[in-house]
Amino acid sequence: MTKTSSALTAALAALTLGTTTAPAMAANVDGPSVFWKISMYGNPRALTSGMEALAEKVAEETDGKFQIRIFYAEQLGPARENLDGLKLNAFEGAGICNFYHPGKNPAWMVFSLPFLPVANPQADRYIRERMFEHPAIVADMEKWNAIPYVSGLLPQFEMMGKGEPPRSLEDWKGLQVRAGGGLGDAMELLGATKQTLSAGETLTAFQNGTVDVAAFPYTYAHVAFKINEEADWYTSNMSPGSAECGWVLNKTAFEALPDQYKVLIWDNRSLVLDKQQEAYAAQDEKNIAMFQQTLTEVRYDEAALEAFREIAGKPVWDKWVADNPGFDAQGVLDAFLGYAEEATNP
Repeated sequence: MTKTSSALTAALAALTLGTTTAPAMAANVDGPSVFWKISMYGNPRALTSGMEALAEKVAEETDGKFQIRIFYAEQLGPARENLDGLKLNAFEGAGICNFYHPGKNPAWMVFSLPFLPVANPQADRYIRERMFEHPAIVADMEKWNAIPYVSGLLPQFEMMGKGEPPRSLEDWKGLQVRAGGGLGDAMELLGATKQTLSAGETLTAFQNGTVDVAAFPYTYAHVAFKINEEADWYTSNMSPGSAECGWVLNKTAFEALPDQYKVLIWDNRSLVLDKQQEAYAAQDEKNIAMFQQTLTEVRYDEAALEAFREIAGKPVWDKWVADNPGFDAQGVLDAFLGYAEEATNP
């Protein structure tokens, strides 16, 4: 057990013992004035709805003494340098995307492997909550003075592109595709060229023709970054994988909090996850109908999807394990697959 988790467990135990006779409606949490800055790329969107809810909750429970503010549009630093900022104590938390900096968080790249057996959003949440406690996932963040907080619970990615739709797998040859990690590797196996761009960089690349296709979490991110406004078509059932664009906290800042504030932050992880899932579902309800009206839908039959999984599923997993001898990559993958099995067959 790490020093941070030990301290948090002790704080939770102490506060639980001290409040066993408290009424059901908890009183506001008393404490010092604290201001936290959270670095985030892009604008407010479904992904950020949970952290915004946390900020409101913390302010309410402390009568405004504990303030959390999300700074959007890379105001505090470039998206690829959020981990560096945490190490320098430039801010108290950040939204990070694993494939923006694979070398900084190699174990986190398991989340971007293609065709992992994730049955549904509920299973995905279970898997990611467990994986955020995995020693290798925690160790990746410790190098950057960071603590994994909550997953972004990104939905399965789908593709959105310009020009002639790729009606068959062969049609992907030669296309420039914005896709990172193992998902990008999978697209290369179809003959495409992967480009690892941040979300904010993708629209410009799409507009100037250096990218033909953008892989984003379906459906909210395509709209959040205005890809749908430039696109001609989209895939609706490719579901090749996802990524981890989650939230991490500054370890120094978290450990400096009084115990009651630590518990307040930690006990509201479910609030963050619930709000994210609600926001994704609400976006889907609006966006799918809009996509169907304004864009050409591309759906693949099961034979084509199975062929894609055959060449870009386990072969990419195996390559990822072989390419990462610096940590127990096979153990990380096995843990993910084990949690996926637990989620499907509890």
